[in-house]
Amino acid sequence: MPGVGAFRDAMASITPLKEELLKEVYSGKPLLGVCLGLQMLFDRSFEGGLFEGLKLIRGDAVKLPPGVKIPHMGWNTIRIVRENPLLDGVKDGAYVYFVHSYYVKPCEDNVIVAETDYGVKFPSIVSKGCLYGTQFHPEKSGKVGLKILKNFVSLVKR
Repeated sequence: MPGVGAFRDAMASITPLKEELLKEVYSGKPLLGVCLGLQMLFDRSFEGGLFEGLKLIRGDAVKLPPGVKIPHMGWNTIRIVRENPLLDGVKDGAYVYFVHSYYVKPCEDNVIVAETDYGVKFPSIVSKGCLYGTQFHPEKSGKVGLKILKNFVSLVKR
């Protein structure tokens, strides 16, 4: 699920496909959420109000803290906190490209694969079962992002 736009509008746009999307996820088909797409995997978002997400991973999307430039735009590092096939061949401390104002706060720490610090430590990669999500944009993250996307394609081919 690509991630550019506003949470409420994205959820409204996906409504006609929601039942089929959930059916595929529940069948075990891998799904990658990018930026806003990652946030949509969670219970709800506080962007522009309070809106329900897909409820596939427990937690909320909340605004970055006061005192940091919003949106968080540019290169930052990821700190790998647990192994995951999405990160095969990616080194701890790799730089990736972010553009976001909200981040997810999962209810369970075991979904966090990598973290980034930007005024607050937030999950930059999450994974649960066949679900994967990046808060950054792999398609804008050079060789590291390309490696992550290739790893996801390998997961889909299994």
